[in-house]
Amino acid sequence: MSELYAGLMSGTSLDGVDGVLVDFSQATPQVLGHISAPFPAGLRQELLQLNTEGPNELHRAALAANALARIYAAVVSRLLATCQLDAANVCAVGAHGQTVRHRPQQFDGTGYTLQLNQPALLAELTGIDVVADFRSRDVAAGGQGAPLVPPFHQAFFGHLPGHTGVLNIGGISNITLLNAAEPDSVLGFDCGPGNALMDAWCMAHTGADYDDAGAWAASGVVHAGLLQVLLNEAFFTLPPPKSTGRDLFNSAWLQDKLTGFEALAAQDVQATLTELTARSCADCVRHFAPASERLIVCGGGALNTHLMERLQSLLPGCTVSSSEAFGLPPLQVEAMAFAWLARQCVERKTASLKSVTGAQGARILGAVYPA
Repeated sequence: MSELYAGLMSGTSLDGVDGVLVDFSQATPQVLGHISAPFPAGLRQELLQLNTEGPNELHRAALAANALARIYAAVVSRLLATCQLDAANVCAVGAHGQTVRHRPQQFDGTGYTLQLNQPALLAELTGIDVVADFRSRDVAAGGQGAPLVPPFHQAFFGHLPGHTGVLNIGGISNITLLNAAEPDSVLGFDCGPGNALMDAWCMAHTGADYDDAGAWAASGVVHAGLLQVLLNEAFFTLPPPKSTGRDLFNSAWLQDKLTGFEALAAQDVQATLTELTARSCADCVRHFAPASERLIVCGGGALNTHLMERLQSLLPGCTVSSSEAFGLPPLQVEAMAFAWLARQCVERKTASLKSVTGAQGARILGAVYPA
């Protein structure tokens, strides 16, 4: 069986798709190719709107899922061309889909998670088996269904000595805490907003999709009062396992919190939102893994220089660095994780951890759509 897997990730940031082709035949997996594709503006806006209630949702969601699958297929095609390989060389594609609702509960039958995807169409277009729907089995077993990546972080970074934190900052931030002396004690959970609020505020006030290197935030001043109002959100004090998404941290949530702060300059709000992400992530390290010697940051947030500087300032005893320093560019990590998750599913190996999601036990995640 081929040891080549493709992984596709379009995260909460809604900035587009990252795709990687990974060779798992060696002890250290090797990324053979990486392709990024932005979302067309119309699809990005539709996916954003589908995170909240609206008219004709079923029809609109189906059309958006089809459009997403076609972008996924184009990314896979470009990956194959770049690597000079045929579809027959690839065992499977791991495609997470686009989360539009994430409302897990305890094991009482009321929890659910919903990712827009059309894996059957993707299998038809690529001629490659597709593994999708990674979250719902864990939710069915009483878990949060998220975050999904800590077992991959353990597989890739677990060899490092001492205590290591792996922080993914996409639209939502999530952290994995590893202890080399206790490899079975992996802890992972969502920290809170990552780039989602910063990106939305930046778009609304500058027209830019994101705050490049955090320069706009760095030009502002953090407002202590607003920061405290934001940090008063109950999610931040919940014990793990816990996960969140745009269901909670969205523009309406922010507008509500800004009541009484309307006179603040836009760049000061941006500075405060950046500090919110930095503080909520740093607090997770300080509270749950104070002995951490290193924090490895991946996702788009790793490219935000100002945010990285704030993390380092808040964690003076911990070395904060991009995953690039450990051989994996930050925009490849999550896509590679879904290639790994697809492989786990194909090989019928569990890919969840009770300590992370709170499920009744480890489960095989994903559903296979044969080509």
